[in-house]
Amino acid sequence: MTPLEAIRSALDSLRGHPLRSVLTMLGMIFGVAAVIAMLAIGAGAEQQALAMIERLGANNVLVRDVELEDNAKEEARQTSPGVSPRDMVAILDAVPGIETVAARATISPYQVVAGARTTQTTLHGVSWETGQLSHLAVAEGRFLDALDERTHAQVAVIGERVRRELFGWQPVLGARLKVDDLWLEVIGVLAPSPAATDVHGVAVGSTASEIYMPIATVLRKLDRPPLDAPLDELVLRLSAGTDPREAARQVEALLGRLHGSVKDFEIVVPEALLEQSRRTQRLFSLVMGCIAGISLLVGGIGIMNIMLATVLERTREIGVRCAVGARQRDIRDLFLVESFAISVLGGLVGVVLGVMVAKIVAASAGWPTVVTLFSVALSFSVSLAVGLGSGLYPAMRAAHLDPIEAIRHE
Repeated sequence: MTPLEAIRSALDSLRGHPLRSVLTMLGMIFGVAAVIAMLAIGAGAEQQALAMIERLGANNVLVRDVELEDNAKEEARQTSPGVSPRDMVAILDAVPGIETVAARATISPYQVVAGARTTQTTLHGVSWETGQLSHLAVAEGRFLDALDERTHAQVAVIGERVRRELFGWQPVLGARLKVDDLWLEVIGVLAPSPAATDVHGVAVGSTASEIYMPIATVLRKLDRPPLDAPLDELVLRLSAGTDPREAARQVEALLGRLHGSVKDFEIVVPEALLEQSRRTQRLFSLVMGCIAGISLLVGGIGIMNIMLATVLERTREIGVRCAVGARQRDIRDLFLVESFAISVLGGLVGVVLGVMVAKIVAASAGWPTVVTLFSVALSFSVSLAVGLGSGLYPAMRAAHLDPIEAIRHE
């Protein structure tokens, strides 16, 4: 029997029992779809986490102010001012391997006015190096520079939603907006960024509703609550070859002494967050892969059961084929090809279903998904292997039937 004849016979058998064939394929379909969808969701989550950590800066160390309760804050301020410019100077002087320290002071929420339009926004006073350290891409205009900070310039870089709500799609560079009693000139618009999220307990906001000003301007010309720390965050850029964890330990020890052992700050190491995120995603992918693998295994058991039933149903046909000269290899290939055809068709439908599920999840839940060639190839290859493995025993059993007994079978 030629391979083409075996394939034609297998397809004829599947067409002869369409409902049984579809039910047999379901295990393969759902197994393959589950593998693709779960890996796509996992890859999307990892991509989102990587994008967020990139904004923090994988080679940076962050010092963030810790929000205390009012009573605890009053007591803490007697000993420590919180994160402050004094900490910046001390870190640069005492901790080796620190190239640059950029500061951020946040005032939110804030009502911003431009003409007859208003919007609610988060206002950040930042060092001019922040654009580079936090990978803030500018779609129009420019980011803040050293001259803006040195001259306390009344300029602002705005997020895309702020631009849309205050100015629509009109030209915005050079336009003016009012924050409290302070007029600012728009010098740049930030590029779209991912939505705000939380990466292992560390909040990473979206830039869409934010305004960035020189930190010197914010500290001099805008009011902050008297018990709040002067700064909300310090971003420390490390020189090449500096171990972020070791630098973080030295910074924590230094600030502990400067703050009189008051724990009103926290140290964030984005590199450690990146490793933790990858470990979490690997574990997620492993668990989801095992669950999907169980579905494929169940599908394989279903194929084996159906193929055994098919062998029993076609016993007389096997005897007739042997009587007219069919070899054991021909009988074996006949049933192996049928099993393989089931897994191929089920795998193809499963690939389509898996991609559709990934797209539906992305559209309805707003969760990013990434369908990779690896996930498609892996799931489809496993389904083929399961199909062949499941059909091997029934095919061997059919090949070793006694032709005389097979012909007599009713």
